[in-house]
Amino acid sequence: MSNMINNLKIVAGSNSARLGNEAIDSSLDLAQRAAMMTEAASKLEELFDVLMIDHRNDHNMRDTPARVAKMFVEEVLSGRFQEPPKITEFENAAGTEDLIVTGPIEVRSMCAHHLMPIYGEAYVGVIPSRDGKIIGLSKYDRIVDYFCSRFQIQEELVKQITNFIVETTQPRGVAVRISATHMCKTHRGVRSTRESRMITTSYHGVMEGDRELKQEFQRECVALARSGD
Repeated sequence: MSNMINNLKIVAGSNSARLGNEAIDSSLDLAQRAAMMTEAASKLEELFDVLMIDHRNDHNMRDTPARVAKMFVEEVLSGRFQEPPKITEFENAAGTEDLIVTGPIEVRSMCAHHLMPIYGEAYVGVIPSRDGKIIGLSKYDRIVDYFCSRFQIQEELVKQITNFIVETTQPRGVAVRISATHMCKTHRGVRSTRESRMITTSYHGVMEGDRELKQEFQRECVALARSGD
């Protein structure tokens, strides 16, 4: 156990603390993530003690600290500790410069303000460069999932997805739209209806200043949403 914790301390020394929706400086291997889960489980036990929850004898709560620690490290925050998805590129053989829209892509994230789930759909629109590359369709899903797997606010999530696509593929234009429900609003505070959603959109390149392209993207998003009903 002490070796695992020492290993975690070494990792902490080489990875300075970062914002909740940013990746750390270098990805963690299996042993390092295991050490992080062990330390996190210990801190969760302390939290339950403060909340007067008998996690040692309650048959429902006995292994909860370890389960929650694993959930955070391997799932909820995996986009911070693991490498970004590898991008499969194809030649733009036809030289297309038409708008490509894909979605809905599942959004599953956690609000940075109250640590409550965010869930909904993302839509990505891309106008490739004539002499550039086109990435595999499934990679857009992986990119969205990668940036969702952190503590997030939706306004920054759309921009992170947009910036990553721009940096890795250099298209002429990109649009990202997310429509999502926030449980920090439906399950606490005002306790609004579960149908209450938030929509955010980010544009880059030719998509940013062209009203017709924006309208075309929005129409495609509506059509894709309806096709899934």
